[in-house]
Amino acid sequence: MAVHRFEPERFHNVFGGHEAVLSLSPGDLLITRTVDAHGVDSQMRQVAVRPNPLTGPFSVRGAEPGDTLVVQLEKILPNREPGWTTNAIDPALVDPDFARNVPEKQYVEWRVNKKSKSVFLTDAGWSLGRLELPLDPMLGCVGVAPKDGQMLSSMTSAEHGGNMDWCGCRQGVSLYLPVFNSGALLYIGDGHAVQSDGEIGGNGVEISMDVELSVDLIKGRETGWPRAEDDRWLYTLGNARPFFQALQHATTEMIRWLAQDYNLGFSEASILMSQSIRYEVANIFDPAYTAVCKLEKATLDGVLNS
Repeated sequence: MAVHRFEPERFHNVFGGHEAVLSLSPGDLLITRTVDAHGVDSQMRQVAVRPNPLTGPFSVRGAEPGDTLVVQLEKILPNREPGWTTNAIDPALVDPDFARNVPEKQYVEWRVNKKSKSVFLTDAGWSLGRLELPLDPMLGCVGVAPKDGQMLSSMTSAEHGGNMDWCGCRQGVSLYLPVFNSGALLYIGDGHAVQSDGEIGGNGVEISMDVELSVDLIKGRETGWPRAEDDRWLYTLGNARPFFQALQHATTEMIRWLAQDYNLGFSEASILMSQSIRYEVANIFDPAYTAVCKLEKATLDGVLNS
C-alpha cells in the first residue's frame, strides 16, 4: 500500500472528465484537504470560487466502466476552528402561508472545539445561549465523473454520487460508487462539522477538512446507485427530484445489492425489506434530493445464518 499526500492548488465546481491531479492504485491511502463551500481554506484564505469547490479528481488505476470504486473514509477532521451556517430553513420546507415568516439570509458564526469534540455557536446575536453540539464531521460531496461525458455541478447529485449531503458520509464508512469512465475520477469536498438530516437550511456547519481515504476496486461489479456500509448498516442512496423518485432509486438499489451479494430473489428481498428497512432523508435542499435506504446487518445475518 502506497501513501500519497496531496496539497490541492486548483479546485473544480463540476464533476466531470477533468485531467487527474494524482493517480492511485487499489489499496492506496490518500491524505489531502478540502476547502469549505465558499472556497475558504484552513488559514481562512479565499483560494477557490463557490459553490462547493472540489478537491481532485483522483484517478484509480485499472478502473473501467462497469466496475465499482470502493472509497473507505479513514479520517475526516476540521482543520480550522471557525465555521458558518445561515439563519433560515429553506422556505420550501414550511407551509406556503408560513413561508412569509422566513427571514432574509444572514450568516451565523460557529467554532469547533477539537478537545471537547464539539461545535458551538459563537454569534451572540441569537437567543440560543451557548448552543453546543457534538462534532460529527462529514463530506457533503463525494463522487466520480458522471456517465456519458456529462459535467455536473457540485451543487447536485445523480448516479455518480455528488452533492448528496448525507450525514452518514463520515469517518469509518465505506462507499461504493459506479465507475463510468476510465480511472473513475474521484472528487471530494463540502465538509461539514455537523449537519441535520436533510440539510434543511442549505448548509451544515461549513468548514475546511483534513481527509484520509483509501481506494479499492471491485472489477466487473456494476453498481446502479451509490452504496455504503459501516459496522452496523448497509445503505443505498438515490438522488432525484421529486423525493419519491429518489426513494425509488434507493429501494431498487437495495434489492439489487441483496440479489448480487446475498442471493436473495425479489420475493425474499421484499419480505425482508418490507419489515426491516429504514429510510433517511439525506438531502431535501439541493437540485436533486437524496434518499437513503438502510438495512441492519444483524437482521440480514440472522437470515443468512439460519
